[in-house]
Amino acid sequence: MNTVQLKDPGLAAVLSLIVPGIGQFYNGDFLRGIFWLIVTPGFWIGTGGLLGWVCHVIAAITAHRRARLKNAVRLA
Repeated sequence: MNTVQLKDPGLAAVLSLIVPGIGQFYNGDFLRGIFWLIVTPGFWIGTGGLLGWVCHVIAAITAHRRARLKNAVRLA
């Protein structure tokens, strides 16, 4: 009997809030994770800290949504 490995969307979001991209790695989205690991520090540095927090929030939201989407596909 095969068991389905579901991802916790909340954990994915929290991981990406702590370090953007880690939630994507948790979900198995390695290229997305690398993207957020590169882009977020760029925005922190490039905007003097004004837009870095935006990347943190977007990374967390996308990690949460991707975990939910992947869970729905695995259960279908």
